[in-house]
Amino acid sequence: MITRPSRQAWLIVAAGFLAFTVSASLMHAYTVFILAFIADFAWTRAEASLAYSVGQVVGGITSPLVGGLVDRLGAMRMVLLGGLLLTIGLVGSAMATALWQMVFLYGVVMTFGAGCIGMVVFVPLISRLFVAQRGLAISVLQSANGFGRAVSAPLAQILVDAHGWRGAYWIQAGVMGVLVLPLALMFRRAGAVAPVSPPAGTATPAGPSREWTLRAAMSTPHFWLLFLVYMLTSIGSFLVSLHQIAFAVGVGFDPLYAAFVLGTGALLALPGVIITGSMSDVIGREKAAIVTYLISMIGSAAALLIHAPDQHIMLWIHACFFGITWGARGPAITAKTADLFGGRRLGTILGVITVGSGLGAGIGAWGAGLLFDLTGSYRLAFWLSVASYGLGAVAFWALRKPVR
Repeated sequence: MITRPSRQAWLIVAAGFLAFTVSASLMHAYTVFILAFIADFAWTRAEASLAYSVGQVVGGITSPLVGGLVDRLGAMRMVLLGGLLLTIGLVGSAMATALWQMVFLYGVVMTFGAGCIGMVVFVPLISRLFVAQRGLAISVLQSANGFGRAVSAPLAQILVDAHGWRGAYWIQAGVMGVLVLPLALMFRRAGAVAPVSPPAGTATPAGPSREWTLRAAMSTPHFWLLFLVYMLTSIGSFLVSLHQIAFAVGVGFDPLYAAFVLGTGALLALPGVIITGSMSDVIGREKAAIVTYLISMIGSAAALLIHAPDQHIMLWIHACFFGITWGARGPAITAKTADLFGGRRLGTILGVITVGSGLGAGIGAWGAGLLFDLTGSYRLAFWLSVASYGLGAVAFWALRKPVR
């Protein structure tokens, strides 16, 4: 048995990072399009947030389906399916004329497509190939979400400024159409890569004590704590993330400047996620996650102090503290799930737990828009973000006790 990850195993991680970056950047670009929709269709903030919110809920609800499919079809076929759906959704979005069309195309078609090129597909494969460095490997993969979010804001803003939002969608559709097959082919030999065992004497996270099924996992409190952690974390994150650019522009910052600052802050997620994942292998999943929750709370709280467009330093503080921990809990949560419920059904189990993430993201994204419509401000949403992060930290800390 191989005692350390092979070169092929790390190439699979790199392939997952690249594929996940592409899908994440296309989905996160909606944060730029939201202002264009409001201007073009005269939608309210809640209406403009609806497609994104529905997408988050659909992403969570369909995660068990994606998890079950990847257990049967493998990563290559899932990436091919996801890429085709993303291309179809982008083409349709470029021609959309009504809210329901955008809700269906982004919230259902593109969301399911992105789910086929995401964590639920790649984590079972990565978990099989890594043991002692599982947290590090998953964190490298998870960092693609933050990296995609970082590059999507400024690039999408440039495309919208130059070609309008419809032209931007056409360009994105063309890029995705060209990349579908190459991305899928990167995983054609993934199933042939040998799994590993940790070197003798190496400290590793406690492995699962049994071959878990979904029903058995759901009978434990740890399953539902993980579900709650996913939901609270997503509520805290999406009460802020979708509306960051709209908030900054509303205060008075230039749209392209705001996209640059917030995109730069999101770029910090790349080292932030990797460092957190590595820390979780050393100090434990719970302690590493608690650190990220505290940093996120500072980032959300910093937005509460921004009142004028001359507060550049405070905008940078908000962008950097919020951005560096975007997705940073993902490796710890996902690795914890693999530690507790690893086995052949990990994809299905992780998919069901991820429903909590989708529900929380949908609640947060739509809730922030609704609160703005009701109060004329995002400040209540930012306060609720801080509270949700705090509750998520408490729930994650409860996971430190082993499964019985």
